[in-house]
Amino acid sequence: MHRVKQLESGVNLAAFSRWLTGQGVVHRISEEGGYQVLWLEDPEHAQPVLAALERFLAEPELRRAVDQQNRSPVFVGGRWQPSPGHAPLVLGIIVVAVLMAWATGMGHNELSAALMVIDPRSYDWSTLSGRLDALASTLAGGQVWRVLTPDFLHFSWSHLIFNSVMLWFLGSQIEWFDGRPRLIALFLVTSLVSNGLQYLVSGPLFGGLSGVVYGILGYCWLSQRRAPRFQFPPALITFAVAWMVLGFTPLPEILGLGRMANEAHLGGFVAGLALAGILPVRRGRS
Repeated sequence: MHRVKQLESGVNLAAFSRWLTGQGVVHRISEEGGYQVLWLEDPEHAQPVLAALERFLAEPELRRAVDQQNRSPVFVGGRWQPSPGHAPLVLGIIVVAVLMAWATGMGHNELSAALMVIDPRSYDWSTLSGRLDALASTLAGGQVWRVLTPDFLHFSWSHLIFNSVMLWFLGSQIEWFDGRPRLIALFLVTSLVSNGLQYLVSGPLFGGLSGVVYGILGYCWLSQRRAPRFQFPPALITFAVAWMVLGFTPLPEILGLGRMANEAHLGGFVAGLALAGILPVRRGRS
């Protein structure tokens, strides 16, 4: 064990110790001459652990959040592990996406056209003005569901599985901590913005929950800075933004990954950030 920090004996480190255990950090807290000493098995953990400890001691909100995680029924060993009963709305969205993937043959049969923003067989959408006219005609005809249903149109199982995993991991936390109405608002707004932007730029041939996932990620990241309550690795936001930027380059097509719905990713992410800045933080659920 490596000695990394000595603190006054009156500092309560019990919640922090449980949080470290949940993160898989092997450690020990001993008493020596009226002081507490924090020991770590791996010295490479010292810098991030000391940074986390400094925040834990300095921010009452963070201490309360850690304590809530330790006591919450959806945290097991300090890790977010909800059951379907904790996030039924998120589960329902995923189930609908899977059913639509099966029903549309992964976007390869005629039903797929009914889920797109417009029916691509009925309009000339090769220009922006054409796309605007087609959208206006479609909405005037009462087919308003089309602004949301591209979310449920996927073209590969890998795309669907990735979106579902991310939606379950992050969306379930929003449904639990911030409530179902907040999640519904996020889903609707990020869907409208991401699908609308992607359609205006490239037309109706796109689909997937990626725009919503990016919106939820943006919301979690910014809202977390106002009131810590969500659990996700900080590197996730870095990876997601880097992947989004990469999508605007030719590299994905060069690697055989096909074209990405870049505008949907960007639109959803910006919408999520905006909602995190506008909507008040809900407090009290643990």
